[in-house]
Amino acid sequence: MSSGAAPRLLRLQRHLDPPERSSMEPLGSPLTTHVLDTASGVPARGLCLCLSRLEDHSQQWMQLRTSYTDPDGRCPGLLTQDQMKAGTYKLTFDTAAYWRKRGQESFYPYVEVVFTIPSEAQKFHVPLLLSPWSYTTYRGS
Repeated sequence: MSSGAAPRLLRLQRHLDPPERSSMEPLGSPLTTHVLDTASGVPARGLCLCLSRLEDHSQQWMQLRTSYTDPDGRCPGLLTQDQMKAGTYKLTFDTAAYWRKRGQESFYPYVEVVFTIPSEAQKFHVPLLLSPWSYTTYRGS
């Protein structure tokens, strides 16, 4: 492992294992995301993202919100409890603009994560681990 890799891995691990609740996350927020720049081992600050929902009647995506990740790479409270309903949702992350701001070439111009919310009573967290050449996502807790 290179001498610069160990500090980046430690920073990344601190973000993957955060305290019980981030002070920036609103109570009762049913949908959140967290983006980590795994190439640098830091949160992906200032990454633009868009939340959409697939409308049952038209089968068209309806844009619900556009936002940016905060200094910790988080975007808490994408939906209020009143906006939350069962259905198919999509988070679109503008990765090309994020990497371009950092002077970095990348392979994926955007990342779309499509997921199903089966019940309004649950909470959902959608993390994204990002590098210029790959990404990983999963259902977080």
